[in-house]
Amino acid sequence: MKGEPPDTGAKPGRLGLRKKIKEKIRKIYQNFSYKPQNKQELAGSIRDSTERGVLEKGTQEMMEGALKVSTSQVREIMIPKPQMIFIDSNEEPKDFLPRIIESNHSRFPVIDQENEKVVGILLAKDLLALNMSKEFKLSSVIRPPVLIPESKKLNLLLDELRINKNHMAIVLDEYGGISGLVTIEDVLEEIVGEIEDEHDEEQGKLIIKMSSSEFLVSALISIEEFNQELKVSFKDNEFDTIGGIVLHQFARFPKVNDSIVIEGLRFIILSLEERRIKRIKVIKPT
Repeated sequence: MKGEPPDTGAKPGRLGLRKKIKEKIRKIYQNFSYKPQNKQELAGSIRDSTERGVLEKGTQEMMEGALKVSTSQVREIMIPKPQMIFIDSNEEPKDFLPRIIESNHSRFPVIDQENEKVVGILLAKDLLALNMSKEFKLSSVIRPPVLIPESKKLNLLLDELRINKNHMAIVLDEYGGISGLVTIEDVLEEIVGEIEDEHDEEQGKLIIKMSSSEFLVSALISIEEFNQELKVSFKDNEFDTIGGIVLHQFARFPKVNDSIVIEGLRFIILSLEERRIKRIKVIKPT
Protein backbone atom coordinates (compact mmCIF):
# COMPACT_ATOMS: atom_id res chain seq x y z
CA MET A 1 0.00 0.00 0.00
CA LYS A 2 1.31 3.45 -0.89
CA GLY A 3 1.67 6.45 1.34
CA GLU A 4 3.09 7.15 4.75
CA PRO A 5 1.26 6.36 7.98
CA PRO A 6 -0.89 9.21 9.29
CA ASP A 7 0.72 11.59 11.75
CA THR A 8 -0.21 10.18 15.15
CA GLY A 9 1.05 13.21 17.03
CA ALA A 10 3.06 10.90 19.27
CA LYS A 11 6.79 11.61 19.39
CA PRO A 12 8.44 9.05 21.66
CA GLY A 13 11.68 10.99 21.90
CA ARG A 14 14.03 8.19 20.94
CA LEU A 15 14.77 7.51 17.28
CA GLY A 16 14.92 3.75 17.76
CA LEU A 17 11.48 3.67 19.36
CA ARG A 18 10.04 5.98 16.71
CA LYS A 19 11.43 3.82 13.90
CA LYS A 20 10.12 0.63 15.47
CA ILE A 21 6.61 2.05 15.78
CA LYS A 22 6.57 3.27 12.16
CA GLU A 23 7.75 -0.12 10.92
CA LYS A 24 4.93 -1.82 12.82
CA ILE A 25 2.37 0.61 11.39
CA ARG A 26 3.59 -0.13 7.84
CA LYS A 27 3.19 -3.82 8.60
CA ILE A 28 -0.42 -3.17 9.55
CA TYR A 29 -1.05 -1.38 6.24
CA GLN A 30 0.15 -4.39 4.30
CA ASN A 31 -2.60 -6.50 5.86
CA PHE A 32 -5.54 -4.18 5.28
CA SER A 33 -7.21 -2.79 2.20
CA TYR A 34 -7.63 0.72 3.59
CA LYS A 35 -5.50 3.43 5.13
CA PRO A 36 -6.59 4.64 8.60
CA GLN A 37 -7.59 8.29 8.37
CA ASN A 38 -7.31 9.25 12.04
CA LYS A 39 -6.05 8.03 15.40
CA GLN A 40 -9.27 6.18 16.21
CA GLU A 41 -9.12 4.15 13.00
CA LEU A 42 -5.42 3.51 13.50
CA ALA A 43 -6.06 2.25 17.04
CA GLY A 44 -8.74 -0.07 15.67
CA SER A 45 -6.35 -1.35 13.02
CA ILE A 46 -3.72 -2.05 15.68
CA ARG A 47 -6.20 -4.12 17.70
CA ASP A 48 -7.36 -5.99 14.59
CA SER A 49 -3.75 -6.73 13.68
CA THR A 50 -3.17 -8.31 17.08
CA GLU A 51 -6.30 -10.45 16.73
CA ARG A 52 -5.13 -11.63 13.30
CA GLY A 53 -1.67 -12.49 14.62
CA VAL A 54 0.14 -9.73 12.70
CA LEU A 55 1.27 -8.05 15.94
CA GLU A 56 2.21 -9.41 19.33
CA LYS A 57 0.25 -8.22 22.35
CA GLY A 58 3.26 -6.36 23.76
CA THR A 59 3.76 -4.50 20.48
CA GLN A 60 0.08 -3.55 20.42
CA GLU A 61 0.33 -2.08 23.91
CA MET A 62 3.46 -0.09 23.01
CA MET A 63 1.83 1.36 19.90
CA GLU A 64 -1.35 2.24 21.78
CA GLY A 65 0.83 3.95 24.38
CA ALA A 66 2.47 6.02 21.65
CA LEU A 67 -0.98 7.12 20.47
CA LYS A 68 -2.06 7.85 24.03
CA VAL A 69 0.71 10.37 24.76
CA SER A 70 -0.54 12.59 21.94
CA THR A 71 -3.87 13.11 23.70
CA SER A 72 -3.03 12.65 27.39
CA GLN A 73 -2.16 15.56 29.68
CA VAL A 74 0.50 15.88 32.36
CA ARG A 75 -2.09 15.93 35.18
CA GLU A 76 -2.95 12.31 34.35
CA ILE A 77 0.51 10.90 35.20
CA MET A 78 2.21 13.45 37.46
CA ILE A 79 3.41 12.65 40.96
CA PRO A 80 1.20 14.82 43.22
CA LYS A 81 2.78 17.36 45.53
CA PRO A 82 2.08 15.44 48.78
CA GLN A 83 4.22 12.56 47.46
CA MET A 84 7.10 14.70 46.19
CA ILE A 85 10.51 14.53 47.86
CA PHE A 86 11.81 18.09 47.91
CA ILE A 87 14.33 20.30 49.67
CA ASP A 88 13.37 23.50 51.42
CA SER A 89 15.42 26.42 50.14
CA ASN A 90 16.36 27.32 53.74
CA GLU A 91 17.55 23.84 54.75
CA GLU A 92 21.13 23.11 55.72
CA PRO A 93 23.04 20.17 54.16
CA LYS A 94 22.97 18.28 57.48
CA ASP A 95 19.17 18.32 57.24
CA PHE A 96 18.62 17.37 53.60
CA LEU A 97 21.60 15.07 52.90
CA PRO A 98 20.15 12.09 54.84
CA ARG A 99 16.94 12.45 52.85
CA ILE A 100 18.84 12.44 49.56
CA ILE A 101 20.79 9.33 50.55
CA GLU A 102 17.70 7.46 51.75
CA SER A 103 15.65 8.21 48.64
CA ASN A 104 18.15 6.90 46.06
CA HIS A 105 16.95 9.58 43.64
CA SER A 106 19.18 11.91 41.67
CA ARG A 107 17.07 15.06 41.24
CA PHE A 108 15.22 17.08 43.86
CA PRO A 109 13.00 20.17 43.54
CA VAL A 110 14.15 23.02 45.78
CA ILE A 111 11.15 24.91 47.08
CA ASP A 112 10.64 28.20 48.88
CA GLN A 113 7.79 26.94 51.06
CA GLU A 114 6.93 30.36 52.47
CA ASN A 115 6.06 31.66 49.00
CA GLU A 116 5.23 28.22 47.51
CA LYS A 117 7.68 28.76 44.71
CA VAL A 118 10.09 26.37 43.00
CA VAL A 119 13.51 28.03 42.96
CA GLY A 120 15.45 25.28 41.22
CA ILE A 121 16.40 21.62 40.83
CA LEU A 122 19.23 20.05 42.82
CA LEU A 123 21.20 17.25 41.18
CA ALA A 124 22.74 14.96 43.79
CA LYS A 125 25.92 14.68 41.73
CA ASP A 126 26.46 18.44 42.03
CA LEU A 127 27.09 17.98 45.75
CA LEU A 128 30.00 15.57 45.30
CA ALA A 129 32.65 18.22 44.66
CA LEU A 130 31.51 20.59 47.39
CA ASN A 131 33.50 21.30 50.52
CA MET A 132 30.85 21.23 53.22
CA SER A 133 33.27 22.64 55.79
CA LYS A 134 33.05 25.98 54.04
CA GLU A 135 30.02 28.22 53.86
CA PHE A 136 27.44 26.50 51.68
CA LYS A 137 24.79 28.23 49.60
CA LEU A 138 22.16 25.99 48.04
CA SER A 139 21.45 28.69 45.47
CA SER A 140 24.96 28.26 44.06
CA VAL A 141 24.40 24.67 42.91
CA ILE A 142 20.75 24.44 41.91
CA ARG A 143 19.70 24.49 38.27
CA PRO A 144 16.78 26.35 36.68
CA PRO A 145 13.49 24.43 36.94
CA VAL A 146 11.30 23.46 34.01
CA LEU A 147 7.79 24.71 34.82
CA ILE A 148 4.77 23.38 32.93
CA PRO A 149 0.96 23.56 33.26
CA GLU A 150 -1.13 20.54 34.21
CA SER A 151 -2.77 20.66 30.78
CA LYS A 152 0.43 20.19 28.74
CA LYS A 153 0.23 17.26 26.30
CA LEU A 154 2.62 14.42 27.04
CA ASN A 155 4.07 14.22 23.53
CA LEU A 156 4.95 17.93 23.63
CA LEU A 157 6.52 17.56 27.06
CA LEU A 158 8.58 14.58 25.92
CA ASP A 159 9.99 16.54 22.99
CA GLU A 160 10.72 19.56 25.21
CA LEU A 161 12.57 17.50 27.82
CA ARG A 162 14.52 15.58 25.19
CA ILE A 163 15.59 18.62 23.16
CA ASN A 164 16.67 20.59 26.24
CA LYS A 165 18.27 17.54 27.90
CA ASN A 166 16.09 17.83 31.00
CA HIS A 167 14.74 14.91 32.99
CA MET A 168 12.21 16.54 35.30
CA ALA A 169 9.50 19.19 35.11
CA ILE A 170 7.53 20.85 37.90
CA VAL A 171 3.79 20.96 37.29
CA LEU A 172 1.86 24.13 38.20
CA ASP A 173 -1.88 24.50 38.68
CA GLU A 174 -3.99 27.22 37.10
CA TYR A 175 -3.11 29.63 39.92
CA GLY A 176 0.62 29.09 39.64
CA GLY A 177 0.83 26.86 42.72
CA ILE A 178 2.87 23.65 42.79
CA SER A 179 0.72 20.72 41.71
CA GLY A 180 3.31 17.95 41.31
CA LEU A 181 6.23 16.77 39.21
CA VAL A 182 6.78 14.56 36.18
CA THR A 183 9.90 12.91 34.77
CA ILE A 184 10.84 11.83 31.28
CA GLU A 185 10.73 8.23 32.54
CA ASP A 186 7.08 8.71 33.55
CA VAL A 187 6.19 9.70 29.98
CA LEU A 188 8.19 6.90 28.36
CA GLU A 189 6.50 4.43 30.68
CA GLU A 190 3.18 5.47 29.14
CA ILE A 191 4.56 4.25 25.81
CA VAL A 192 6.44 1.08 26.69
CA GLY A 193 4.42 0.13 29.78
CA GLU A 194 5.49 -1.30 33.11
CA ILE A 195 7.13 -4.66 33.76
CA GLU A 196 4.50 -6.63 35.62
CA ASP A 197 4.54 -9.84 37.64
CA GLU A 198 2.11 -12.63 38.46
CA HIS A 199 0.45 -10.53 41.17
CA ASP A 200 -0.69 -7.83 38.73
CA GLU A 201 -4.39 -8.44 39.19
CA GLU A 202 -4.21 -8.03 42.96
CA GLN A 203 -1.68 -5.20 42.75
CA GLY A 204 -4.15 -3.22 40.63
CA LYS A 205 -6.75 -3.18 43.39
CA LEU A 206 -6.82 -0.16 45.68
CA ILE A 207 -7.50 -2.21 48.80
CA ILE A 208 -7.37 -5.93 49.60
CA LYS A 209 -8.76 -7.29 52.87
CA MET A 210 -6.35 -9.94 54.18
CA SER A 211 -8.13 -10.49 57.50
CA SER A 212 -10.43 -8.63 59.84
CA SER A 213 -7.49 -6.49 60.97
CA GLU A 214 -5.01 -6.47 58.05
CA PHE A 215 -5.36 -4.73 54.69
CA LEU A 216 -3.13 -4.24 51.66
CA VAL A 217 -3.68 -0.71 50.40
CA SER A 218 -2.60 1.32 47.38
CA ALA A 219 -1.09 4.65 48.43
CA LEU A 220 -3.28 6.26 45.76
CA ILE A 221 -6.57 5.24 47.39
CA SER A 222 -8.64 8.31 48.21
CA ILE A 223 -9.05 9.17 51.87
CA GLU A 224 -12.83 8.98 51.44
CA GLU A 225 -12.68 5.41 50.13
CA PHE A 226 -10.10 4.42 52.76
CA ASN A 227 -12.40 5.72 55.49
CA GLN A 228 -15.35 3.79 54.09
CA GLU A 229 -13.47 0.50 53.79
CA LEU A 230 -11.79 0.59 57.21
CA LYS A 231 -14.56 2.42 59.05
CA VAL A 232 -12.24 5.23 60.14
CA SER A 233 -12.39 9.02 59.85
CA PHE A 234 -9.17 10.48 58.47
CA LYS A 235 -9.60 14.10 57.39
CA ASP A 236 -9.19 14.94 53.70
CA ASN A 237 -8.91 18.72 53.94
CA GLU A 238 -5.12 18.72 53.38
CA PHE A 239 -4.41 15.53 51.40
CA ASP A 240 -6.34 13.60 48.75
CA THR A 241 -4.77 10.16 49.19
CA ILE A 242 -3.77 7.97 52.11
CA GLY A 243 -0.22 7.97 50.71
CA GLY A 244 -0.09 11.72 51.17
CA ILE A 245 -1.02 11.43 54.84
CA VAL A 246 1.50 8.66 55.49
CA LEU A 247 4.34 10.50 53.75
CA HIS A 248 3.54 13.68 55.67
CA GLN A 249 3.62 11.83 59.00
CA PHE A 250 7.01 10.28 58.22
CA ALA A 251 8.38 13.77 57.42
CA ARG A 252 10.91 12.05 55.15
CA PHE A 253 10.82 9.55 52.33
CA PRO A 254 10.40 6.13 53.99
CA LYS A 255 12.07 2.83 53.15
CA VAL A 256 10.44 -0.55 52.60
CA ASN A 257 9.32 -2.07 55.94
CA ASP A 258 9.35 1.30 57.70
CA SER A 259 6.24 1.63 59.86
CA ILE A 260 4.35 4.38 61.63
CA VAL A 261 1.21 4.56 63.78
CA ILE A 262 -1.39 7.14 62.77
CA GLU A 263 -4.65 7.50 64.71
CA GLY A 264 -4.30 3.99 66.09
CA LEU A 265 -3.57 2.28 62.76
CA ARG A 266 -0.14 0.87 61.95
CA PHE A 267 1.05 1.61 58.40
CA ILE A 268 3.89 -0.54 57.02
CA ILE A 269 5.55 0.41 53.72
CA LEU A 270 5.50 -2.60 51.37
CA SER A 271 6.76 -1.12 48.11
CA LEU A 272 8.04 2.12 46.61
CA GLU A 273 8.11 3.37 43.05
CA GLU A 274 10.28 6.26 41.90
CA ARG A 275 9.32 9.22 44.12
CA ARG A 276 6.19 7.79 45.66
CA ILE A 277 4.88 5.24 48.11
CA LYS A 278 3.19 2.45 46.16
CA ARG A 279 1.64 -0.09 48.52
CA ILE A 280 1.08 -0.18 52.27
CA LYS A 281 -0.02 -2.77 54.81
CA VAL A 282 -2.51 -1.36 57.31
CA ILE A 283 -3.08 -3.11 60.64
CA LYS A 284 -6.07 -2.25 62.82
CA PRO A 285 -5.89 -2.87 66.56
CA THR A 286 -7.80 -5.96 67.62
